[in-house]
Order: sequence, then structure tokens, then C-alpha cells
Amino acid sequence: MDLLRTLLFLPGNNPGMLQNGGVLGADLVILDLEDAVSPQEKDAARHLVSSALRHINYRKSKTVVRINPLDCNGAVDIAAIVPCQPDALMLPKINSAEELLQVMALIEAAEQPNQKPIKVIPLLETPLSIINAYAIATAHKRVWAIAFGAEDYTASLGAIRSRSGEEILSARTTIINAAAAAGIDSLDTPFTDAQDDEGLLQDSLFARRIGFKGKLSINPRQIDTIHQAFNPTAADIHWARRVVHAIAEAKKQGTGVIALDGKMIDAPIVLRAERTLKLATYLNLQQEDVA
Repeated sequence: MDLLRTLLFLPGNNPGMLQNGGVLGADLVILDLEDAVSPQEKDAARHLVSSALRHINYRKSKTVVRINPLDCNGAVDIAAIVPCQPDALMLPKINSAEELLQVMALIEAAEQPNQKPIKVIPLLETPLSIINAYAIATAHKRVWAIAFGAEDYTASLGAIRSRSGEEILSARTTIINAAAAAGIDSLDTPFTDAQDDEGLLQDSLFARRIGFKGKLSINPRQIDTIHQAFNPTAADIHWARRVVHAIAEAKKQGTGVIALDGKMIDAPIVLRAERTLKLATYLNLQQEDVA
């Protein structure tokens, strides 16, 4: 089961962080060649990340590399990183399906014979990318998820970033709907105050409530809090088991209409219940183990 609850950025120019990324507990580690690296360190970071992918065991964490945009040596990143076989590339500042396909052509050309196809996670960071979210999400079969980058987005709008996040709500819901319509996951923007644990928890819980399946992270100390927000609760597991039981009972009785607590159970509810139980089983969570 692919878990995308937490995606932790690791600066590509920091050997210590790259070395220890596999013990930090994130579902995915993002080896970053873009924003975390100054222009004069890009070449060195590319070499470090290539070496890390070849030689470091990231254990249960899947590996993602955030490359630079094509107009900032992204093609050089692709040529160097793709043969090292990360699980995915994160593509910054993708504004349209056409831009995504241009990057995909370079990725496919750089892949080695018999190499496992590399997935991509477009990062939507501009008003234009939000408008084109569904087109980007459906542009290529290798799009694994779409992610939101709120800092550049709000800067483009001239909006003021706030702890409560009203200024990004419309972009968030657009991304969630585009991903759901495309049948892929949506990933929320990082919570940038690494010292505000309560703010992170509330922001993560809100992101989950409105439909995001995971959240980007800028600091290892945020991982456990995000997992707490996105893991099924005891109430979630109990509800899902009741849904599955109601379906089983209806089948035994040959009943065409299925209801629980006076509410109809339709296909989306069944899928949600099944996903919850699958995730709880994968994480070895029982009702008594979670709050």
C-alpha cells in the first residue's frame, strides 16, 4: 500500500540529512535540489543526491527528488537523477498539462532499459496551475499525486499568509477536487512554523477533513504530528467496521437498500470505509490502539 501521509523535504546539499533520512519516519523523503539549495551549490547538491540514491538505504521511506524547473537546469537534474532510480520526481512550478508532458518526455528519454518507470508529483504553486489542476492531474498516467505549494501561490496573488489559512482555501479545495476526479491523491502545503506544534496539528486535521490524503513537511519533528492527524482514529475504524458489517448483512438478507443509522450507504461511503480498514490493517492499528 502506497502511503502518502508525510513527505519530508531534505536539503540536497546537506550530507547529514541525506544520510539519516531513512530513520526519520516519513512515508516519502524529498531530496531537494530546488528551493533548499542556493544557486552556487546546485551542482554539488546534484552529485550528493545522485550518490545518496545509489548508496543509502532509505528503509520504508520512498524516495522523491524535487528537481529544478526546466528553465533553471531542470533538464540537467533529470539526466543525472533519473538513472539513479528514485521512486518519483517532484516537479515544481508546473503550470499546464503541456509543461508536464515536456518534462515527462525528458524523464522517459533518460530512463535506462528495464528501469522501473518513475512517477511524478507536480507541485502546483501559481494561480495558473490551480486553474489547470485537473488537466495537470490527468496529463500522464505516471502522475502519482498533485501537491500544493502555498508560499509561492500566495506571493503570486499578493495575499498575506495566515496561520488560519483562509487565503488558500479556494486553491486547496480546487486541488482536492481535481485529484479526486483524476483518481489520484492530493497533498497539502507545508505548515511552515516548525515551532508551532498545535498549529501544525490543527492545520493537518483540517487538511484531512477537507479531503487531502497527506501533507508536505519541512522538519522531521513534524512527522509524528502529521501522522496523528492522517491516521484513522478509533471512531473511524469503528464506523468503517459497522459499514462493512451492514453491507454483509444486507447481502445475506438479499436487501437491495443498505442503511446505517438511518442513512443510505452508497458506493463512495463503502470505498471510504474499505480504505479506512485497509489503512488501519496496514498500520497495524486496532480500535484500542488509537484515540
